[in-house]
Amino acid sequence: MLTADCFPITVAPGLDRLYLDYCQADPAVSRFYRSLPPDAGWQTRPEVAAHWPELVSLLAGQNPGATIAGSAARAAIESLRQGAGVVVTGQQVGLFGGPLFTPFKAATAIARARQATRSGRPHAAIFWLASEDHDFEEINHVQFPSGRELKKLVYQDPATLERPVGGIQLDERILPLVDEAWALLGGSEAIDALVAAYQPGRTFAQAFGDFYSSVFAAQGLLVLDASGRAVHRIGAPVLRAALEQADELHVKLIERNGELEAAGYHAQVAVGAQSSLMFLLDDKTGARLALKRQARSAAEPDGIWQAGRQRISTAELLGILDSEPERLSPSALLRPVFQDFLLSTSLIIGGPAEIAYFAQSAVLFEQILGRLTPAQPRFSGTLVEPAIGQLLAKHELGLERVFGLGRGAANDAHQGASAASLAQLLAARALPIEGKQKLEATDNALDAELTPLLEWMTALDAGLGSSARTAAAKMRYQMNRLHRLAANFELQKEASLGRHAEAISHALYPGGVLQERVHGAAYYFARYGFGLAEEICLQAENACSGHAVMRL
Repeated sequence: MLTADCFPITVAPGLDRLYLDYCQADPAVSRFYRSLPPDAGWQTRPEVAAHWPELVSLLAGQNPGATIAGSAARAAIESLRQGAGVVVTGQQVGLFGGPLFTPFKAATAIARARQATRSGRPHAAIFWLASEDHDFEEINHVQFPSGRELKKLVYQDPATLERPVGGIQLDERILPLVDEAWALLGGSEAIDALVAAYQPGRTFAQAFGDFYSSVFAAQGLLVLDASGRAVHRIGAPVLRAALEQADELHVKLIERNGELEAAGYHAQVAVGAQSSLMFLLDDKTGARLALKRQARSAAEPDGIWQAGRQRISTAELLGILDSEPERLSPSALLRPVFQDFLLSTSLIIGGPAEIAYFAQSAVLFEQILGRLTPAQPRFSGTLVEPAIGQLLAKHELGLERVFGLGRGAANDAHQGASAASLAQLLAARALPIEGKQKLEATDNALDAELTPLLEWMTALDAGLGSSARTAAAKMRYQMNRLHRLAANFELQKEASLGRHAEAISHALYPGGVLQERVHGAAYYFARYGFGLAEEICLQAENACSGHAVMRL
């Protein structure tokens, strides 16, 4: 098992306060969730729905591994047939497996399912393919580390409109990208899986699902694409409720948003005056159109809906639900309710944004399902490759120092600020001992002289004291400038310091963003094999409720 250090979740920059409070089990957020981590009360699954045998059969049909005797996928399907519970997670179906946090989600679901099973309550992990999302530019690219840069691969499809991304069919344009990925990642079982999955004629959902079925084959991860007619027909009661109770649900969401804001949080998903919980797929173009709710009137006592330029009644939408249920697509807030109705989910694993909007979805769960599914945060971590680990040890750097230096760099397109700040630190540490001592002595002398002077001047007159503090701040700024000048001189002498800083920043905090959100997951599976999937699962089982640093 790989070694790992556990840091508080607060070490990871850029996280929403609601998510941080949730991860730290702050009682202030308890009214928005059923339970706070690490509560294990979720292990007793909800009542099994009448549609369960049909849904398990659909799952078996979508997971080819379920037909292989002795496979972990087959064992997972059999356990579901016998009434095992479900731990579910999911993600948009991105190019070449998407970012690193995607397998982190899968590994966390597997880890929690194992923990419940060991306690005598069998569970299986299911990965929900978010194939109905329509933001193609979010999923059509991946970034792989390559030397001292990140190589971005992009699949261009100008004809996508705003239709569900999972159904977009790959064409010949995928082949040069596969070749480029091979050149970047080298031969491995991971690249073999990518080549097999991402082929012309296959959809994004099929390719993404097949890749992660291969990555987590030994762990028995099951994937589910719920975009088809069969699954939507089973989940129709949730979609019907969202149509028939639209106004009531909208009021409850507005109230919940107000409660979140009154508690000092913000609503992850905006709810406007005409917002609804549904999208309609255009029957001609396949475009996913937001259904906007219009006010009730004497002419339309049940209200009217707007989908693009089309006006449509509730009765007409219910007719579509009966005949073509796959044309009605749940929004981000409704999707977990739809998902949990289908799967009788025991536990949802989510990332920061998902955990935040579950606080809003809770009112939908309670109104439509009469229950609220517990949620837990996914594993969060940074993978440290051996060469980077050696640089960290050489310069006596911890991850929190790297993150802290880069927090001003998130808007720097070239990641210069974080790498430059880190280079300054390395150079300051590399200064000759005599230079360090002189700078430190001057700092101390300046503070020793300024502090009593400022106190005396403030005692004479408050305005005078304020002016004095401003002047003192300028003096301290100039002192800091002397530190920077000395460090810059050292950088010019030791060019390797800049290269080391760039390498560390690029590997661990690219562009002032967490590695897990930028680096493509396939890079790590290509370099370290599918055995890495089990290592991540084992780390996700550990007690670290914050941010882990895994040394590869």
